[in-house]
Amino acid sequence: MQKILTPLTRPMSRLLKSATALALAGTLAVPATPSQAQGLFAPAIRVNQDVITRYELEQRILFMEILRIPGDAEKEARKTLIDESLKRQILADVDFAIAPEDVQLGIDEFAARGQMSAEEFLKAVGQAGVSAETVRDFVGNQLSWRDYISARFLSRARPTEEEIDRALGQSGGGGLRVLLSEIIIPVTPQTLDQVDQLAQDISGLKSYDAFSSAATQYSASDTKRNGGRMDWLTVSSLPPSLQPVILALNPGDISAPISLPNAVALFQMRGLQEVSGGAPQYASIEYAAYYLPGGRSQETQSLAQSLRQKVDSCDDLYGIAKGQPEQALDRVTAKPSEIPKDISLELAKLDPNEISTSLTRNNGQTMVFLMLCGRAQKLGEDTSRQDIANALTQQRLESFATSLLERLRADAVITSE
Repeated sequence: MQKILTPLTRPMSRLLKSATALALAGTLAVPATPSQAQGLFAPAIRVNQDVITRYELEQRILFMEILRIPGDAEKEARKTLIDESLKRQILADVDFAIAPEDVQLGIDEFAARGQMSAEEFLKAVGQAGVSAETVRDFVGNQLSWRDYISARFLSRARPTEEEIDRALGQSGGGGLRVLLSEIIIPVTPQTLDQVDQLAQDISGLKSYDAFSSAATQYSASDTKRNGGRMDWLTVSSLPPSLQPVILALNPGDISAPISLPNAVALFQMRGLQEVSGGAPQYASIEYAAYYLPGGRSQETQSLAQSLRQKVDSCDDLYGIAKGQPEQALDRVTAKPSEIPKDISLELAKLDPNEISTSLTRNNGQTMVFLMLCGRAQKLGEDTSRQDIANALTQQRLESFATSLLERLRADAVITSE
């Protein structure tokens, strides 16, 4: 549930290529002279009594560049090094440390996300001049902080049974909702390899702005006009198979690519809330799907826009489809778990009689004019109690960690040399 380490999703060949390019650019092409070497270990930042050297700063900048973290690499490197220094200081005060073998396991996991062994990963980044010790410090600092926060705050972060009931919407007093951004990338047999690579690249992004920019550029969903940002959704309204995936994300995390009919989806978590007013479960959902030839062509999109002005309810689609083959219009009532994942996701965004034109069928050659007819409520547990408990616990641990770090920053004396 706790996903602290920065994900690395690019295959080894691409990371090696990136590392090699940096090395060829001269990053470590000329050995440092004695005076230059001495300068590298001069202070760059002081955090209370701790010193961050220029060497540590340059190593972290280079590491962020290899990982292709968006934004100003030096600015982000300074911020993370300052935060890590503050964390190390409080860990030293309470004599908290993790075992070296746990750090190695963390490196193994980190490397595995890039489809590499730890040895292959360290060799790849080493080609661009990033030392193994820099990687160990980076991973070890994150693991130590995660374990410390858990040890210090876990007993306060665990939800009660009543809070889980409320998050599930079973007590009538509340629920759990998520704030997501999405990218839906159409797929055809001809574009499968390209889309898979693009989706892997997007899943490795490290900021909200970068994900939003990718949504604007690549997504086929109606939300692309808003950078992929969706409104708040109750967890119970999401496709049942997607709920555990979403609940496992921390704020800022991006899901691994998720296969949908004719598309690949990625989601970024922007927020998680407990809310009052109930979070209903649904026994069944009724929807209509009217199929328009032409896919996402300009002509078909214009026709869909014209239809939006003519239909006020699902019943109106019968008149639109009159005289056409029976398969031109589907009117379906089904359990949430029986609805195709991509349709279920679009329906989660809609109120009754609202319309989506984001989906296609027939390898992108047919647009789905999708309309939500209605939902029938029930009480249930499509999302497991453990999923909810884990999500609430992680949310609260994140909040405790953020508050503690903000207090440490406020009390610290931080200077740049």
